[in-house]
Amino acid sequence: MERAHSLLLNEDVWSQLGEHQRAEFVFEWLSHLKKLLPAADRADITRNQRRLSEQLLVILTGSPGPPARWLLAHCFALLYRLGDSIPSSLLVERCNDIIRSKDDSPSGLPTRLAAVACLGALFEQLGRMLVGSFKDALANLLKAMKSAESQGRYEIMLSLEKILRGLGAAAVPCHRDVYKVARTCLTDRSMAVRCAAAECLLELQREGPFLWTSELENVATLCFRAFEGSSNSVRVSVAKLLGSLLAAAVETRQPTGPRQGGRSHSTLEEVMDLLLAGFLRGGAGFLRASGDMLKGTRSISKDVRIGVAQTCVVFVTTLGSCWLETNFPTFLSLLMELASHGRATQTPADTAVTRCCVSFVLRSTVGAMLGEKAQTNAAKQLSLVVAAQKRAVDAALTDGNVETRVSAADVSASQHVLVCCLLELGKLLEGLGSTAAPLLTDSSTALLDTVVSVLLHPVPSACLAAAWCLRSVATAMPSQGSLLLDCCAERLVALKSSPDAVAGYGAAVAALVAAVQHCPLGIPHAKGVLVLDLAEGLLRSASQNSRLSLQRTRAGWLLVSSLITLGPAVVEHHLSRLLLLWRCVFPASLREQEMDLRRGDYFTWQVTLEGRAGALCAMKNLLLHCGELLADDIISHLLTPLSCAVTLLTKLPALLRSYGASFRSFAVVYRLRVFELLALLPPHNYHESFGLVMNQLVTDLSGQDNINQQCSELTLLTPLCHHDDLPLVGPALRGSDRRYIEEQLQSSSLGGGSLDHDASSLCEKSKELPAPLPPPVALTAAAVQLFGVLYPHIISAQRVKILEQFVETVNQLKGQRQQIVQTQVCAALCSLLKHQGSTRGSLGPLEVRSPALSLLSGALESTSPLLRCLAAEGLARLVQVVGDAGFTVSVSLLCFDRLRSARDAASRSGFALALGTLQRYTGGISSPQHLSTCLGVLFTLSQDSTSPEVQTWSLHSLSLVIDLSGGLFRTHAKPSFDLVLHLLLSAPPTHPEVHQTLGRCLHALITCLGPDLQGEGAAVSGLRSSCLVGCGAMQAGPDCLVQAKAISCLQQLHMFSPPHVNLAGLVPALCEILLDYSTLANICSAYLCLRRAVVACLRQLVQREAMEVSQHAVTLVKELPRRDNAQLDVTIKEVGLEGALFTLLDRESDPGLRRDIQETLVHMMASSATGRKLGHWLKLCKDVLSATTDCLAPVEARQEDEDSESAREDDSSAFRARPESGGPFTALRWSTRRFAMECVCRIVAQCETADPAHFNMALAQERRLQESTDFLVLHLADLVRMAFMAATDHSDQLRLAGLQTLLVIIRHFSEIPEPEFPGHVILEQYQANVGAALRPAFAADAPPDVTAKACQVCSAWIASGVVSDLRDLRRVHQLLASSLAKVQAGGHASSRLYNEAIATMETLAVLKAWAEVYIVAVQRSKGKELSASSQVGDDPGSDSRGADLLQLVQSDLPRLSRLWLAALQDYGVLTLPQEYAAQLPAAGGSFYTAETVKWARAHYSSSWAPILHATSLWLHSAGFVIPDDAPANLSRPATPTSMGHTGGVGGAKSPEDINTDRLHLILGISVEFLCSPHSQNQMENITSCLQALQVLLDVSWPRAKIGNDQALSGELLSILHRLMVTREAESVQLAVLDLLRQIVSAAQEHVREKRHSAEVDDGAAEKETLPEFGEGRDTGGLIPGRSLVFGALELILCVLVRKLPQLSPKLAGTSPTGPGGSVWSLTDSDCQLVGSALFVLSELPSVCSPEGSVSILPTVLYLLLGVLRELVHKPSTHTGLASVLQAALHALKSVVMSPMSRQEKSRGGWNLLLRSALNTLLGFWDSGTADCVVDRANLLTALTVFLLSAGPDVCTVEPLHSLCLQRFTASVDAKDPLVVSRCLQLLTSVFQAQTAVAVPYIQALGPPLIRFLQKAERSAPRSPEELAGVLEGVRATEALIQAADESQRPLLMAALLPLLISFLLDENALGSAPAASRSLHEAALKDLMRLGPQHSAVFRSLIMSSPHLKARLEAAVKGNQESLSSKASSANGAARGSAKSSPSITLKTNFL
Repeated sequence: MERAHSLLLNEDVWSQLGEHQRAEFVFEWLSHLKKLLPAADRADITRNQRRLSEQLLVILTGSPGPPARWLLAHCFALLYRLGDSIPSSLLVERCNDIIRSKDDSPSGLPTRLAAVACLGALFEQLGRMLVGSFKDALANLLKAMKSAESQGRYEIMLSLEKILRGLGAAAVPCHRDVYKVARTCLTDRSMAVRCAAAECLLELQREGPFLWTSELENVATLCFRAFEGSSNSVRVSVAKLLGSLLAAAVETRQPTGPRQGGRSHSTLEEVMDLLLAGFLRGGAGFLRASGDMLKGTRSISKDVRIGVAQTCVVFVTTLGSCWLETNFPTFLSLLMELASHGRATQTPADTAVTRCCVSFVLRSTVGAMLGEKAQTNAAKQLSLVVAAQKRAVDAALTDGNVETRVSAADVSASQHVLVCCLLELGKLLEGLGSTAAPLLTDSSTALLDTVVSVLLHPVPSACLAAAWCLRSVATAMPSQGSLLLDCCAERLVALKSSPDAVAGYGAAVAALVAAVQHCPLGIPHAKGVLVLDLAEGLLRSASQNSRLSLQRTRAGWLLVSSLITLGPAVVEHHLSRLLLLWRCVFPASLREQEMDLRRGDYFTWQVTLEGRAGALCAMKNLLLHCGELLADDIISHLLTPLSCAVTLLTKLPALLRSYGASFRSFAVVYRLRVFELLALLPPHNYHESFGLVMNQLVTDLSGQDNINQQCSELTLLTPLCHHDDLPLVGPALRGSDRRYIEEQLQSSSLGGGSLDHDASSLCEKSKELPAPLPPPVALTAAAVQLFGVLYPHIISAQRVKILEQFVETVNQLKGQRQQIVQTQVCAALCSLLKHQGSTRGSLGPLEVRSPALSLLSGALESTSPLLRCLAAEGLARLVQVVGDAGFTVSVSLLCFDRLRSARDAASRSGFALALGTLQRYTGGISSPQHLSTCLGVLFTLSQDSTSPEVQTWSLHSLSLVIDLSGGLFRTHAKPSFDLVLHLLLSAPPTHPEVHQTLGRCLHALITCLGPDLQGEGAAVSGLRSSCLVGCGAMQAGPDCLVQAKAISCLQQLHMFSPPHVNLAGLVPALCEILLDYSTLANICSAYLCLRRAVVACLRQLVQREAMEVSQHAVTLVKELPRRDNAQLDVTIKEVGLEGALFTLLDRESDPGLRRDIQETLVHMMASSATGRKLGHWLKLCKDVLSATTDCLAPVEARQEDEDSESAREDDSSAFRARPESGGPFTALRWSTRRFAMECVCRIVAQCETADPAHFNMALAQERRLQESTDFLVLHLADLVRMAFMAATDHSDQLRLAGLQTLLVIIRHFSEIPEPEFPGHVILEQYQANVGAALRPAFAADAPPDVTAKACQVCSAWIASGVVSDLRDLRRVHQLLASSLAKVQAGGHASSRLYNEAIATMETLAVLKAWAEVYIVAVQRSKGKELSASSQVGDDPGSDSRGADLLQLVQSDLPRLSRLWLAALQDYGVLTLPQEYAAQLPAAGGSFYTAETVKWARAHYSSSWAPILHATSLWLHSAGFVIPDDAPANLSRPATPTSMGHTGGVGGAKSPEDINTDRLHLILGISVEFLCSPHSQNQMENITSCLQALQVLLDVSWPRAKIGNDQALSGELLSILHRLMVTREAESVQLAVLDLLRQIVSAAQEHVREKRHSAEVDDGAAEKETLPEFGEGRDTGGLIPGRSLVFGALELILCVLVRKLPQLSPKLAGTSPTGPGGSVWSLTDSDCQLVGSALFVLSELPSVCSPEGSVSILPTVLYLLLGVLRELVHKPSTHTGLASVLQAALHALKSVVMSPMSRQEKSRGGWNLLLRSALNTLLGFWDSGTADCVVDRANLLTALTVFLLSAGPDVCTVEPLHSLCLQRFTASVDAKDPLVVSRCLQLLTSVFQAQTAVAVPYIQALGPPLIRFLQKAERSAPRSPEELAGVLEGVRATEALIQAADESQRPLLMAALLPLLISFLLDENALGSAPAASRSLHEAALKDLMRLGPQHSAVFRSLIMSSPHLKARLEAAVKGNQESLSSKASSANGAARGSAKSSPSITLKTNFL
């Protein structure tokens, strides 16, 4: 195929191909030619034009298929337009000849159709160049139209449309002729021809104004006739035509002459009259319609009314949003005339359709076209209309004059207006959300009062619509819920004697309570009690007044049902009262029920059934909303009423016979409630009633009494069908903008869904307006569902009997009645099979299969497509449930047999579908033979062009077979591709459903091949080419659904083989669809499924190639011509594809599509928002945020503007389309702007993991100069501005998003310094913005969740340290202070409007914010103290913030501390386990009530940790010694906290008890949380806990308490051990070890105190009998689990072994290369951890008794020496870890010096163990290897620790003593100068030790020391290390002299002094000597100066006896004096010179 890609067709290749391959080859070449011709050189085209024309003509006469002929026509036209156009007239003649020919052969028709297409394309492209041929061509086409079949008529209409488009005004003379033909085609029997005719007339009206002037009425009548019996696509096209004509008539686009006998301009009233006439009369003429209506024989079809509604939408949308805003009052009143017209609402079905149409018009115009401000004004208009209607009704009902009184029909008509207006008003308010708040306070409209007044309307539907509107108000603005509830409840009580008031206000209260499901803020708990009291009152008084009985009963149970929707947390408090109500409404026993049956009358039974139905509905709600409350005992209470309810079912027929047909409606509702309840209950609860219920179900489904009413297939069957099969039924079930009204076509004769069918639907959970079905239809649906649940539980014999009865009943009936019963019983059977399939249940005995199969196979032959779909799904489920391979084969054979014998299209379609669905639930097709047979049958059926329906269903079945076959199908892929391509290229376009299923087949084939499509072989390349050809053919088709399938296929192909999908072609195609959609935004022509496909494809593309996709989109728009009203076009030009997606997001209401758009934007942002496009994304978000028509957010800045503008505004100026901002977006909704703020937060989060320059101003500025990258920190002003705009908006959701963004900004930018102002941060300049953004959130009317979020931002802002000035800090601090005052006063406005848990949330948010501020203040204050102590005299300005902040908080601390303690006590109580629930305070806690415990827990869980930390800090500052003052006035009059004031029984507590309680509270909360397994992701809380404990243990009193309680200490240690094991965070581990240190320190203090007390106790016994204090007592045993020391050892071992695995014998062989494997791979924090652990380890012996210390000493020494061993074995290249070594040596010294080593009881054991330790240490010298040398210097240090600290008993024992001497002797002679230096330094200490230790070392090491110094005399030191050794040798010698006897010192000094003099240099050598020698000279001279006077006699005798020494010394002294004097003189001279020469003003020369 690749060789076809040239300008000319490769005829050699073409001639070698078969017929099907030729068609594919030609199509691919034509597609390429279409792209190639515009890009080719004109000369090249002219040179090849003749040959190319001949080739195209050959294709023209070769019977091309539809896609090929359209491409061919386009290429012909391109060729003559771009090349030589003169020969085009010859082609026109040739086409005319072909059209005139009488060739009736099969190949003749495609050729004629191609000629027609070529004519249209030629005239479209060449236009007036062919004007001479126009008349002949047109006459020829019009003549051909008379004898053309449907395809020909379709193609001729398309061609006429193109001719008109190309010729424009030149075609005016022939407009009338075209009009006549198009009129006929507009009512053609072919739907495709009707669509083409509508498109042709739409083109004609551009230059033919007569269509919307003189012929307007005729065209309108014609369009109404076209709507009759139309398909969805026809209604779309005709509505587009008529709507455009009407819009042109209202707003004339061009000057026209006055039409004869009238005006050229129509008014809105005239246009709406036309539409009203069509809505009422349809397409009939006036006389005929009037006659029919008079006779009562005329019924307007639903198609017409739905078409008129779509027309109305097109009409308004074409005129635009500006026109709608200006004319909305008039338009609304005219629309309401239609809604209230008596002829439009004659029957319930008519009423439902009319209301639906009017609602659709309002939703599609007001709801979709207008911005928020315009929608607010529209809501006002709706409210005014409602008020006017209500006034008229009130006047009518109160008028005493019978003549002037309005009739009941007029009152009834008003209900339709009220229902439509109120429902739309509710939707508007729900969409506006909290931005509609000003509307409710507008006194001019009194919206709420108006809506509430409708509740008294005498017609129920109006009352229910008003109730739903109030529910929408409460959902949109939660603050109104409680107020409205109180208002309605008060009026209900006041007007309880009025039936209308009881019904209306009862429904309103129920709706408002049900709205709480969507309001997170809830309502006060007392409102639930109020509602239940109202309900009980109504039910109790129902029998008191017969006039009110029905209404009170109905309203009472409706209130109960609504109360149950509040959920289990509320209902559990009222459950006993509810059970009592249910028990009262039903008889106590079956016997009582029998008695009731004998004594009731009609009215009594009417009320009784109503009450029991209401009770059953309430029970159903209990099961739905409060399932967790239904324990066995509760269900047992329900079973008695339930059994009575079921028994009554059998008595209903007798009651019906007694009381007539009027009683039927009550019986139907009652049966409906019973069925709904039983379907939800587990069947075993009512097993004794199975027979009764099943008999009733069988009667309802197949009984003779119930088959006269038409059931709604759409309602009944759709939920049971498979969603993949539903497209076969029609577009009404697809995702469509018009589904809302298209479903009305399928509704039953009883009408569609409406609120007045079931008032209990007000309580449903869905936010969408409920549309309950008429009770008879709902009853059938409920029976079907219950049958599926109940059937498996009855006995087997009855199962068979029931199905056989169904079969018999269906066979006995005929016609419509048979269809009804067949539909119902098949639905019941499929419900059963679906239920059993999902629960893996069985069907029962084998005998059941036959009747089940018979029912389903009969339904497969039905004329109803939906029933056939259901039967096919039922067969698949039957095969799944039976689970027998033999049965599956038999069903397959049955399908094959029926397909072989059946001749009607319905049967063939049904069984063909069954072949595909049969193995849907059995794991797919696994038999190659079965697959081949299926494919053979389906291939044959799919090519049956005589029946498009059979083709469609068989192709759909083929797609299912492909999906179910998996890899097995790959061998059949090539013939399947050939078939699909052949049909795509040859199937007529008049049957788009065939193309849609072909698209599904192609999609399945691509999925089947999957990644194999990436292959490079010829076969794979051919398949891939076939995929692309098929997609191209579908893209070229006119049907939107086919185009959507093409996009889906390309998306799938891109997923498996990305390189082979050309994005340069695909992305522009996708964007063009979006742009075409934008030209007629929200018009019916825009298919939702097409937009879904486009966005889903874009979402996938941008995940990989976001930048490329964006570039292609912008390139496309730049190349396209500017189109009128194409807003997305403008948007893409200005802000790219991303901006267009934001605009699209704002328009769409479909949740799935909105989610896809958001994900697409997120993916695009993720790929480009951190690079060069960062600024673009931020500007985009800012523009989106600014696109509002009511920018009233910045309150402070706009007050003057508001004052000036308010005077100018009037009613007309309220309607404006353009926003006040000049950005690219227009009046975006709050949800879109909130998403923009979420995008900003995402961008910040992405930058956090990207370049560090994003958060570094200096680095960003520097790099910005060098490269074109953008950085986030440079856009900080925009970020703050956006957060400010959002935080001050009218929308609460947007305010929350703005505050969250502000919080993110503070956290990320608070520490970034400002390069231009050192010492300052960049956020300082935005203090005013932050304060202004926060202030509105603390207003009195601010919602609690907004205030809570603002408190979080406040604390973050204060804690960030950005603000340095105390005055600036006070502004934000004042906001928190006001909240604290509100908390303390308990004046929560929220507690009256919202649930009490919300007040808890707000209170805790305030306390948490104060806690965080206090924590930061204390930390800064400590930091200031530390810096002040370390830097005395420095400028403390930077640290004054902490003191200022602490000073600011200090004044509120007394109040705060009480509130914090109260909150902690509440939290402690709420975290008690369930078994202690009875101990919870009955009235609640300080900040929560008993009824809201479940909600309050979540709020406490998110707030307690900072409060705990702050409380600990406060207690620390108070030192646990300040007694509590009087109790604070807490915010709840509930149980006061016992923290610090009187309890109940024991009277006043002592300060000791109070402090103990506080300590235990904090410890208990901390321990409970740290023990919890749910604390995985709460690192902040863990840190807070640990810090709180650290703070507590810094105070002596709690430290003493913990030290005194060994069990508590042990528990703390076990928790710390768990934390150490489970947490890897360094901060947590360090805190754990610090706490361990504090706990051990507390234990030490306790032991020390005990010992001291015992020693000073005068009455104590002898010291030998003193009790042993410390762990181990007198036995030395430590008990694991109870011993503090043992727990500490476990924890220390854990730390050391995790960091140094070599310590453990089991891990000694592990590789040290892993994390923490070797000491040399430790990080700084690891070193700190090890050091802390060693320190605590060294302290443990002091906590033990002497015997206990001996027990733990081996472990302590083993660990210490093990760590030391690891530390001294270092790599030869490593320099060492000083801190860890110092810690290890310090710990070793502490242990060795422990007092326990000197205790009499433990001295022997200690000495023995210390000798062993010393022996181990001495062994370390010889353990080095080639790669790892021993650090001898530190080993010597450790050895010295033993020598100096352990005493002679340890160190002087042989052979240890000899080994020690050897180590020192060897070190003195070592080659490493560092070792020598360290050795001599240590010897200095050893020589000064006690005599027993020092003497042997002096004797042994004195001579080597002197020899070392003599060696230094001979060879002077050359390096600093050698110099240090010599100097240390001198020090050691001095120490040796000092240790010697007085008599020996002169001799020793006489040996030292000559050595020192020998180190001196004369003045000549001094100048040239190395640095080390000079330093040695100076040091020796100083020593001589110091030692000479001390030992003057020795010194003098030495000098006198050695002249050369004297001379050397004198020369050195003299030289030293001269050098000192010269230095002094030079220094003085330099000082004098600088003083004279330095100028008074110094010039700055360094300008960098």
